[in-house]
Amino acid sequence: MCGIIGYIGDKQALPILIDGLKKLEYRGYDSAGVAVHDGTHININKAKGRLTVLEERIRHSQLDGTLGIGHTRWATHGEPSDINSHPHTNQSGDIAIVHNGIIENYMKLKSWLQREGYVFVSDTDTEVVAHLINYYYDGDLVEAVRKTLDRIEGSYALAVIAKSHPDCMVVARKDSPLIIGLGEGENFIASDIPAILKHTRKVYFLEDKEIAQISREQVNIINQYGEEVKKEVFEVTWDVEAAEKGGYQHFMLKEIHEEPKALKDTLSSRIKDGKIDLGDINITREQLEKAGKIVIVACGTAYHAGIVGKYVIEKLVRIPVEVEIASEFRYKDPLINKDNLIIVISQSGETADTLAAMRMCKNIGAKTIAITNVVGSTVSREADHVLYTWAGPEIAVASTKAYITQLLCLYMMALDFAEKMGRISEEVYVQMIQELQKLPELAQKVLDDKQIIQRCADETFNSSSIFYIGRGLDYAVAVEGSLKLKEISYIHSEAYAAGELKHGTIALIEDGTPVVALATQKNLFEKTLSNIKEVKARGAHVIAVAVEGDTEIEKEVDRVIYIPNSYNMLAPILMVIPLQLYAYYVAVAKGCDVDKPRNLAKSVTVE
Repeated sequence: MCGIIGYIGDKQALPILIDGLKKLEYRGYDSAGVAVHDGTHININKAKGRLTVLEERIRHSQLDGTLGIGHTRWATHGEPSDINSHPHTNQSGDIAIVHNGIIENYMKLKSWLQREGYVFVSDTDTEVVAHLINYYYDGDLVEAVRKTLDRIEGSYALAVIAKSHPDCMVVARKDSPLIIGLGEGENFIASDIPAILKHTRKVYFLEDKEIAQISREQVNIINQYGEEVKKEVFEVTWDVEAAEKGGYQHFMLKEIHEEPKALKDTLSSRIKDGKIDLGDINITREQLEKAGKIVIVACGTAYHAGIVGKYVIEKLVRIPVEVEIASEFRYKDPLINKDNLIIVISQSGETADTLAAMRMCKNIGAKTIAITNVVGSTVSREADHVLYTWAGPEIAVASTKAYITQLLCLYMMALDFAEKMGRISEEVYVQMIQELQKLPELAQKVLDDKQIIQRCADETFNSSSIFYIGRGLDYAVAVEGSLKLKEISYIHSEAYAAGELKHGTIALIEDGTPVVALATQKNLFEKTLSNIKEVKARGAHVIAVAVEGDTEIEKEVDRVIYIPNSYNMLAPILMVIPLQLYAYYVAVAKGCDVDKPRNLAKSVTVE
């Protein structure tokens, strides 16, 4: 997820671009850059690091002009660097572009363009687009962009300027946001409303596969077929703070609602021709056979993702899996050897304990795979293999969309390993991939039906303790649900394996105690139902999470939150969404600072 800003008018573009990028930096902070047309040439300045680095650099540069585009980057393809920063250009520097999204077929296009004589200087997928526009350009910039879009696969929000067109910019979008701000004798483009809110409150929302040519006085929009599109002007009434959050009350809520897109983006380039394709992660059957065991190492929410991963990998691959808390793993003289496969999980890629644990494993000679959200992070640079989650930046301290994409990566890895080992039938393999592809739509369905979750929160937010129970994969997700509640509401909460209730835990249940019971696993449903009856008999207020169709549970509980029916093993990805929302609504009802809970930080970079 990157941020895009653009301006054309009679004012100097640079101050407007920089100010807009400041409002968009939450969308990406690996690097930033601007391209300004001075009427004769396109001048570019860009830099790795926070926007302040770029500001310092341009302080001594001449970037005059009334047409320009800017970009703040969240790296996907190519590590953060000056060269990989946007804007990117064609070889002559006559065409400059900024891009938010992922070009899925960029390697195929890059190989073809190289055969045509094009030279690439960056590692990004975006540079392909600049060269393609150059390839098709014959004087008509809009047509060159349209032909380019016909060739690319994936998601994009694009802004293009050209040396030969000092009086316009061309923009387009598919699956990535882009708005057009309407002014008097000036116009703007941006990824999000906050970037332009001080200049205008009148906007067009560009829809998928629409292309716009923007000048000082006009905005002309066409669809992919070249047909003119008429737009209604949207009048923005949000205040600035609300706008930064896309109209949501908190970043956490915004990020939960971004989960369908995060799932889609993480899947997008990993399924090709009906098979899992993990790119550069090429763990062979021989390595898996020799591994003896797989060890997952992580902290906090990432550790909880690892617990789910253990269930899934052992079930599908039939290799023993250990899940270790990184801070404990380092100091217990772990029994690992050079043949073991180590998976480390870290949203930021900078978690101190996880990094130290990975380095210890590498020193022994073990192969390491990192699952991380941040391209160019320390863990991504030092691991032998990297599987990126395309969740985009998380601003809220409590992790939501990063967790759900970590789960997805573990499922894809398990399927890849199982297929290599011959441990999964072709029928089940194909079915699970098809079900994975449905997850973004199903996740959206969960989000569309959240009134019952709000009601559950309203009934329980004054509780002193809330317990979570489940069996199997349900228990694995219960520990994450409980953590979310603790993190942001400060309510004491614990998760227990439901079968352990009779071994002491049930003594904590008294009249009115809320219990969140997860009952999505069909083979364990009846046993979980018995455990629900046990706590209900002691006076518990039971909120159940179950799969659509399991209506029997309604007789035994106070509230039921249903998730869509899917392949049962995939339930954790859908099940955690109502738990995140429940924690959120409880915290809001208590008046807590949801995005910045006390005593916590987003990335733990010290022991």
